[in-house]
Amino acid sequence: MNVRPEPMTTPAPHAPRDTEGVRAVLLAGGEGRRLGPLGRGRLKPLVPYGGTARLIDFSLANARRSGFRDVLLLSQYEERRLMDHLHTGWNREPGFRVHFGPYDQAYRSSPGAPPPVLPQRTRPPERGTADALISKADHVFEGDPSEILVLHADHVYRFDYGDMIRRHRASGAALTVSYQRVERRYVHLFGMVEFDAHGDLTRFVEKPADPTSDLVFAAFCVFDAALLRRYLVRLQHTDWQHDISRDVIPAMLAAGERVRGYAVESHWEDIGTVDRYHRSHRGLLRRPPTMPLTDLPLTVRPELTPRFVEEDAGVRSSIVRDDLVNHGLLDHCVAYPGVRVGAGATVRDSVLLPGARIPDGARLESVIVLEDGTVQHCDREPSAAGTVS
Repeated sequence: MNVRPEPMTTPAPHAPRDTEGVRAVLLAGGEGRRLGPLGRGRLKPLVPYGGTARLIDFSLANARRSGFRDVLLLSQYEERRLMDHLHTGWNREPGFRVHFGPYDQAYRSSPGAPPPVLPQRTRPPERGTADALISKADHVFEGDPSEILVLHADHVYRFDYGDMIRRHRASGAALTVSYQRVERRYVHLFGMVEFDAHGDLTRFVEKPADPTSDLVFAAFCVFDAALLRRYLVRLQHTDWQHDISRDVIPAMLAAGERVRGYAVESHWEDIGTVDRYHRSHRGLLRRPPTMPLTDLPLTVRPELTPRFVEEDAGVRSSIVRDDLVNHGLLDHCVAYPGVRVGAGATVRDSVLLPGARIPDGARLESVIVLEDGTVQHCDREPSAAGTVS
């Protein structure tokens, strides 16, 4: 598997780090059912994104960039497949690694390749994000961390968690939640948040039917570790939904705990449906883009330089790789390595996954072309790509 994390500098060995005492955990249990063919037979964290990476790589790259030495993976669905991928992709160089909890020793004993066998799973199935924390509590709270940083594996953003951790500690809060302002019509897809004049959280509603705010939870947060453990233990003995957003955060608010907000000013997206996936790629092709190429992790075929081409032979306003074989026209497209476009073919406003083949004379618009040639149609909208004739 030719996957290697993007090169980046690490902190000096004796430099003080904001991440000291913080345990970073990454929730990566999604199946990607809402993504249709794009998610079928594929783990959602491993869905390709941006022509350069996979969804899970964003949170991992952010954690490494922020100075963390490891991130604890909290997974369930086909976790062996996910762990094998991350081990061969992220655990090959010193200074940072993905920690696999009860399976970690097996992976440490097999550097550079997946271990032949793993310990048998004895934990019951997890029913929500809070269950994921409980299931691996021995590893989440190992070493008595002062804070727990909770991350997700399907969010697209570049972020340094250091300032958020510093502000959380200075405030003395039980929890600091990230948030971002979005169009009101999209709030029902997220956790809605409201704050008072001092920046303290006053209301949190998961996927509200009638939103009263345009602020949403950006889904990464910093908990006081001891308080998080206390609430998890308490909630286990109630009729609850086993979820951080639906149970843990509301319980903290109801008990009068101080919960602070941290505004995410840079670009952040939750990739939940295929149409949001497609629209997000459109944003990468705008000028200026929602995220420049240099902000995207480079983990898929990093030896092939990704580049935005404004106008060249057979390519207009597209992200391509050096190995593109193109005998047609790519117009406002994102193309992964290994893409081949046949003679006379025209592809507009589309995403072409690794190794995608476009037949001679094909006419495609607003689609995702999967590795096996499956064409998944997306919602069309007016764009500079125009209309295929």
